[in-house]
Amino acid sequence: MTNPTGFDNQKYLETQSARIRERIAQFGGKLYLEFGGKLFDDNHAARVLPGFASDIKLQMLLTLRESVEMLVVINASAIEQNKLRGDLGIPYDEDVLRLIDTFRGHGLYVGSVTITQYAGQPAADAFRRRLEHLGVTVYLHYPIPGYPHDVGRIVSEEGFGRNDYIETTRPLVVVTAPGPGSGKMATCLSQLYHHHQRGVRAGYAKFETFPIWNLPLKHPVNLAYEAATADLNDVNMIDPFHLQAYGETTVNYNRDVEVFPVLQAMFEQIMGESPYRSPTDMGVNMAGHCITDGEAVCAAARQEIVRRYYTALCDRRRGQGNDEIVYKLELLMKQAHAGPELRPVIAAAEGRDEAAGEPAAAIRLPDGRVITGGTSELMGAAAAALLNALKALAGIGHEVHLIDRAAIEPIQGLKVGYLGSRNPRLHSDEVLIALAISTAAVPMAAQALESLGRLRQCEAHSSVILTAADSATYSKLGLRLTCTPKYQSNQQLYHK
Repeated sequence: MTNPTGFDNQKYLETQSARIRERIAQFGGKLYLEFGGKLFDDNHAARVLPGFASDIKLQMLLTLRESVEMLVVINASAIEQNKLRGDLGIPYDEDVLRLIDTFRGHGLYVGSVTITQYAGQPAADAFRRRLEHLGVTVYLHYPIPGYPHDVGRIVSEEGFGRNDYIETTRPLVVVTAPGPGSGKMATCLSQLYHHHQRGVRAGYAKFETFPIWNLPLKHPVNLAYEAATADLNDVNMIDPFHLQAYGETTVNYNRDVEVFPVLQAMFEQIMGESPYRSPTDMGVNMAGHCITDGEAVCAAARQEIVRRYYTALCDRRRGQGNDEIVYKLELLMKQAHAGPELRPVIAAAEGRDEAAGEPAAAIRLPDGRVITGGTSELMGAAAAALLNALKALAGIGHEVHLIDRAAIEPIQGLKVGYLGSRNPRLHSDEVLIALAISTAAVPMAAQALESLGRLRQCEAHSSVILTAADSATYSKLGLRLTCTPKYQSNQQLYHK
């Protein structure tokens, strides 16, 4: 068996770009598009919508390349606090540079960077100088007392009027940021105010992939979005404004629904009337129209919810999460009719651990076979499972030794003797290096190594919380890993 696909990327490219063009035309040729979530490397979407290309949104913008201008927004407080992106582990200001490089590398025009909530923070000043030295235009937006509820003050010379007017030259301005809380929406509204003051017509729209507005409220894909944002307390809900205006049931999330009356008031004060009657109206997302296999999508979303649950359990064990998040994910699993039984790798890894009394790991291959690996004096369980999975994919017998002990022992000596490690066992990345070295003398080692690409999107589980090194290797290989929330030793307090 292979992982079924349930999403049509080509249809998405065509329908999504057409929808955005329609919205640009609706506002006379100038649109500020607030882009929520990830423009590229959207691995959550790729997991819950099997077949969804993780960079498809970026590819979609490239079909509009000549009309697009990228505007990157960052909150001055995030710079001052050295806020980190959880997925990449880099500060928001460094991520701004990464985003600019990525956009430019794909041929997208980056017009400028806007620092929001600027109040003279020294770190923000330093970052501004750094950007300007690199040739990047920087604008400043300031805190507005009473935002977002004091509409009269916000839509005035004392509010948006104090902000720099951002010079833009193209019909579609995509406003993006390193993460939430950056001020994307306020930046868009500030620009609408300044355009109106100059007698120029412009509009605003919002791009959010999740929740998918035209799927049911409790659809597994929308529940998976709640699971992904459990720590933010986002809740999917029926859009009451859309239901009242059109008699149609659509799904949005609580923050947009709660702020919509304020947005309407701002639109009315800026433009004379609101162009939208509901939060759903503001969106342009067409992903729901491109689902081709509902069963495959539901199955993938249920898997994602279970993975998120195990991540929350491990975070709580590390002291990085709490009971509330775990309880919310347990409820979401019940609502989605999902549970650990959907992941055969969990029972396989935990069963081998219980039988041997040592940590174990399991990987489910594309054909459905579940391959396990145990802990030995030479390598850890994650490394052993990885090596055994490669043997199985290459059709190599389990009893065949692909890596000579002579290749392993020098690495162990280096780790313990010079690099300060107390654990001589090889991690997953070290086993792959040893396997690569062995290809010169062992032809079958090359066959195994060539099978690495077939591990992408395979499910995996470890009976203990993996080290950062093993977790990172599994992630780079595209394995979808969960871990039982325990350490190798019950007495262990510190884990890295």
